[in-house]
Amino acid sequence: MRKLLTVLVFGIALTLSAQYQSSLKTTWIEPGSGVILPEFDTYDSIDGTLGVLNASGQVNTDQHAFFTPLGTNGRACVNCHQPVYGMSVSAVSLQRRWVETDGKDPVFAAIDGSNCPSLPQNLQASHSLLLQRGLIRIPLTWPPKNADGSPKPVEFSIEVVRDPAGCNTNAQYGVKSSDPTISVYRRPRMAANLKYVVAGGQRIVLKTGTLADLDPDTKLPVSMNLMSDAREPSLRAQAISAIMGHEQARILPSLKQLDQIVEFESQVYVAQAAHIFGGPVMGEGAPPAMGAANLRDRKAGVLGDNDYDPVFGQFNAAWKGNSNFRASVARGSDLFMNRQFWLRDAAHINSIGLGNPIKRTCATCHNAQMTGQDLSAGWVDVGTTNFPTWTEPSTWADTSELPVFKVTCAKTADPHPYLGRVIYTTDPGRALISGKCNDVGSIVMQQLRGLAARAPYFANGSAKSLREVVDFYDRRFDMKLTDQEKVDLITFLGVL
Repeated sequence: MRKLLTVLVFGIALTLSAQYQSSLKTTWIEPGSGVILPEFDTYDSIDGTLGVLNASGQVNTDQHAFFTPLGTNGRACVNCHQPVYGMSVSAVSLQRRWVETDGKDPVFAAIDGSNCPSLPQNLQASHSLLLQRGLIRIPLTWPPKNADGSPKPVEFSIEVVRDPAGCNTNAQYGVKSSDPTISVYRRPRMAANLKYVVAGGQRIVLKTGTLADLDPDTKLPVSMNLMSDAREPSLRAQAISAIMGHEQARILPSLKQLDQIVEFESQVYVAQAAHIFGGPVMGEGAPPAMGAANLRDRKAGVLGDNDYDPVFGQFNAAWKGNSNFRASVARGSDLFMNRQFWLRDAAHINSIGLGNPIKRTCATCHNAQMTGQDLSAGWVDVGTTNFPTWTEPSTWADTSELPVFKVTCAKTADPHPYLGRVIYTTDPGRALISGKCNDVGSIVMQQLRGLAARAPYFANGSAKSLREVVDFYDRRFDMKLTDQEKVDLITFLGVL
């Protein structure tokens, strides 16, 4: 009883510290603030402590291109990639920021920090997708174009059938405007651990049998795992796109500024450092994948091996026997690597010759060591955006503010392998870039590090918690997880 009471008091204390972090410590970094980032720092969150490591040493943000507005709306890269939130942002942090700044923080810039620039910008309702789901508006030219500006061939037509935000049917910003644009809404991805994200480029994309994109500077194949739709081939190209779009710059960034941004992003590592019940999850005796320092030191582009060198390493006897929480984490790791279930009707998984259904594990797709992405170009359709497999929690779906599109595929095109030629979707995903019918709804999977600091989850923010993530997969693939197995998976994901 005394031991249980001690654990509860310790957990409550840490939770309170997460909610009321010292006012002397910089958490939300404002552009141009000139703060000094230490080589290693920790930030409290509801589940414990997040570790952020700058492998090149402390970073002076004064005049640094990642932390300095380079456009016209006051934004810098850091607005959507905050260290305290795993080099991303969380919905809770954005809600707090709205209150603290009366909605004036540049992160709420009308261009994409609101549901549509045409809405009254002083209202929270106009920014509801960012405030409630952490979603940024992504305006994409339609139809898509090649790098030289020529139109890409498109295998489908697209119709807006629901437009709560009003942007896709807007005369200025919509699909029928003078500059036809489709707006989708997606979570900012982590700007950390990126040596793993860009690793593994192969000449051929295994999922499609087509040639991979090339880095415009090196002319080498790229991983195509950087963006939710794989539209940017490199960190440099992504930085240019973000500065000209999200920051609304009028002139291109200089080569020096681009180099500074890429160098910073390439050396920052993020992972959970401690948990309120499990204590430190890094350092001596910790599993080999835990903590930011291990991310810095391990080799990128390695395929996880279930038996000898798993995606997130082996958990030793100390983790399996000395603590109820740590034992749960170890069991969650075993479930992630070894618990088989029937994968079925998932485009670019079951449709590439592996069979449908096929008995595999979570690590079949989340196979890249240390991050849990896919070493192959990772776009798949597991049903997070497409109907009828889209299974957003009903409490959100009843009043959903996401658009819905009707995609009608040409008779000459290969159809979506499981949804046919007429598909309803909240985000066509990769298909908006490739123009391919069988890519509709496919989204590039994200890395699984620092999850506890950056809810909500999935590209469309439809899972508010890790429990909802696990529940989604349990429903989608009929995994038949027990309540204890769900808890174990959640605790495992929460310490990565």
